[in-house]
Amino acid sequence: MDGKQPMIEKYSYGDFVICYNGQIYNTKELRKILEENGFSFRGHCDTEVLLKSYIHFGNDVVNHLNGIFAFAIWNSKKQELFMSRDHFGVKPLFYTLKDNTLIFSSEIKALFEYPGIEKEIDSQGIAELFGIGPSHTPGTTIFKNIFELKPAHFGIFNSSGLHLERYWKLTSKEHPDNLKQTCEKLKFLLNDAITRQLVSDVPICTFLSGGLDSSIITKFAADYCKDKGLPPLDTYSIDYVDNDKNFVKSDFQPNSDNYYIDLMNKNLYTNHHKIVIDTPELASYLEDAMIARDMPGMADIDSSLLLFCKNVKKEMTVSLTGECADEIFGGYPWFFREDALNSNTFPWSIAITERQELLNPAIGKKINLKDYIDFRYHESLSEVDILDIDSKETAEKRKISHLTLNWFMQTLLDRSDRMAMYNGFELRVPFCDYRLAQYVWNIPWELKALNGREKGLLRYVSRDFLPSEIVDRKKSPYPKTHNPTYLVKVKDMLTEIIQDKNAPINDLLNREFILNILNTDGKAFTRPWFGQLMTGPQLMAYLCQVNMWLERYQPKIEI
Repeated sequence: MDGKQPMIEKYSYGDFVICYNGQIYNTKELRKILEENGFSFRGHCDTEVLLKSYIHFGNDVVNHLNGIFAFAIWNSKKQELFMSRDHFGVKPLFYTLKDNTLIFSSEIKALFEYPGIEKEIDSQGIAELFGIGPSHTPGTTIFKNIFELKPAHFGIFNSSGLHLERYWKLTSKEHPDNLKQTCEKLKFLLNDAITRQLVSDVPICTFLSGGLDSSIITKFAADYCKDKGLPPLDTYSIDYVDNDKNFVKSDFQPNSDNYYIDLMNKNLYTNHHKIVIDTPELASYLEDAMIARDMPGMADIDSSLLLFCKNVKKEMTVSLTGECADEIFGGYPWFFREDALNSNTFPWSIAITERQELLNPAIGKKINLKDYIDFRYHESLSEVDILDIDSKETAEKRKISHLTLNWFMQTLLDRSDRMAMYNGFELRVPFCDYRLAQYVWNIPWELKALNGREKGLLRYVSRDFLPSEIVDRKKSPYPKTHNPTYLVKVKDMLTEIIQDKNAPINDLLNREFILNILNTDGKAFTRPWFGQLMTGPQLMAYLCQVNMWLERYQPKIEI
């Protein structure tokens, strides 16, 4: 029996039907429990195990799952639909209600295929798009009456309506372990998460940038392949035409990857492949990246990953990545920089004044982005559990960690899943294992940032199995293109859009401000639009995506 869906299980007391997207990493253990309780299996797919786990455990099934998942199960006995999403929302699940009917999908665009569901944007949608974007408030979308099931939540839909409940959250408690014990537990949790996620019936690989996080994943995975007598692990990296020639150091991107990638592969049981992307491709795939997200996203940071996955998919089906280590272990500059810590807003998105200026003045008079951002910022901080025993620094870092995990990390997880699945490719994120995240959440900041370094504790643990040059390498984010032809390309694209008086972006945004951005090669927008790398060229590309989105989706805007 394969995993063909919808999958149906028929019993004398009722039918159970599942639609499911994801991968359950503790399938083996669940199957053993179910067999001990009288269940038999026709095949080996995790869909059958998940469906029968629900039949056995009921709504409590979510507390028995380790994996990435979004699923819905119809229970004819109870005449209700049960749906759930994994702990950190790696897999998407969107829904809307119309005429007492629940419509759900893994993509927003699919919801609009249902008769009568309209693409509407109100003032909150505008504030989400230009104040919070490309992040979004958990549970919301930019479209009116289109929602996402929040991570770590389940929903029950029956004759009395839709009822939502949270089944898991990071819990603040005292960390009892000393340094040695902490390191041993971290090694165990890392190894267990990685090896669980290496189990696959299809070709599997890792993404390797030569950074700490991807090197840890690749080291454990390569050793696993060697110990199991498997062929060498395939690893993949991304680069851009003439990138080394044009690379410019910055605080956020201090060095390029190639030297470190070569260093890792000299020391591991691997077979490495380099994917090189040309600048015109990055620009030409901006629209595909927008369609994959159903909204403007991280510009070429998105389109490059989409192209990377497209190329790797020619040979592989699944990859493990080092995503989420910076969020879990405190790796971003804003965990350390005073200007970010004191910004009193989301530290990866401090260009609030410039965002407001982007709006058409007539719209800007009706929507105050700062007020909306402030509301969401303080709403999120109110959820953080601070312990009396927490040091001042640990308490402060719990807040910034909470924001990073629930907002910034969600944006990157959205990006990873959408860009990969657009190509029929699957990305797995071992650092996002909820057991690992829970353990690290309570490690005091003084220990987490050992020796005053970003991810200091993770570096310390890694000294036992990684080259010192990798361990000591300063954090470098996902590589972007430094080729000046990219700026020229997106500038030309945006100029053409702005010169077209019928381009929808001219009604929504401030045309004069955009012209100023173009005339200064992006320097009029003085701070990154989002995160660490979205500066001039990326902002122009983002604005191109906004116009592409308006043209393709044609939302009705009511403010």
